Amino acid sequence: MPHRPEPSSTPDPLAPVRNWHRLRADEADAVVVLDGFHALKHALRFGAHVPVALTEDAGSVLDLADALAPDLTAPLRTLLDEVPPGTLGSLVPRAHPTGVAALAARAGAPAVPRSGVRTAPLVVLDDPRNLGNVGAVVRLAAGCGAAGVLTTGGTDPWHPAAVRAGAGLHFATAVARAEPDALPEGPLYALDPEGDDLRGLDLPDGVLLAFGTERHGLSPALRERADRLVSLPMEPLVSSYNLATSVAMALYHWMSRRP
Repeated sequence: MPHRPEPSSTPDPLAPVRNWHRLRADEADAVVVLDGFHALKHALRFGAHVPVALTEDAGSVLDLADALAPDLTAPLRTLLDEVPPGTLGSLVPRAHPTGVAALAARAGAPAVPRSGVRTAPLVVLDDPRNLGNVGAVVRLAAGCGAAGVLTTGGTDPWHPAAVRAGAGLHFATAVARAEPDALPEGPLYALDPEGDDLRGLDLPDGVLLAFGTERHGLSPALRERADRLVSLPMEPLVSSYNLATSVAMALYHWMSRRP
């Protein structure tokens, strides 16, 4: 049976919106935007603290939870605040079709293991430019059980567009920014057309897998830091794979050779 929105427990329907603006202004570096139902769903499932979650149609969101995430229907009924139509469009660049926007405390995300024993690869994106690709890689890392995702350069891997593309799975794996000279310990295998064919290799435990951009490839600093160059199989005259596709191929190769 479809859910009927319950009367708001907040006398002022705009109070949650003011709370949103306050958190974004006072704690901009401490909170991350969750844009859409799936981002909120995964953040909650992986233990994120969500101080505010807004929708213009609570009944529709609860129906969606019943269909896709029944474990979260009850928590969402308590968490969601219904706001006037048109509100979400003023809070996020492009309101998600699922009609949900929330803020989560970034402190709840796993930390990148800087040292010690890792049993899964750590993905390194060398100066990525496309936020959608960054989010897609985070989603891959979470699904494949990678140790996390590091980015070099100026792109913020926690940008709302990356979190949206990652469907909130930033809270399921470690995601951070680092420079080549500050990467965690461990062997670094960098993907490069001149490298050894990945199909003939066993990846070491805890390897750092570094990927450059489609246009520019690896930076000189990261290429010099690499312990080994590795290539992906590709037909002649094909210039490159999409970044997220390259990461998927490498992580699948690692997964397929696990005991």
